[in-house]
Amino acid sequence: MSFHLSAQDIRVDDGHILRARLDNGEGEMVDAEFDLDTVLGNDDGIFSWGGENFSHSAQGITFAMEGDGVPILRAGLTNLNGDVNWHDVNLAERLTNAGGKFQLE
Repeated sequence: MSFHLSAQDIRVDDGHILRARLDNGEGEMVDAEFDLDTVLGNDDGIFSWGGENFSHSAQGITFAMEGDGVPILRAGLTNLNGDVNWHDVNLAERLTNAGGKFQLE
């Protein structure tokens, strides 16, 4: 199950640390964090799952729950020519809640 469906107080700190209170499956909400730089990269100006350190070449990083509560990360990512491309990534595409901890699917 996508993490945001069993989470509260979802936010991104320092541009790359995802934090939330997640249901641990036992009726308790527990604090959890996940470094997005370990799973998201910048592939020539586009977010890339399986990469790393996107925040090192990003600017204007923002996070918001959009539409029907979908967790969206946005940033200007520098491409190989030095230009900035503005892109977003839906964190619910690949991150789940595994017993109160973030997990990459």
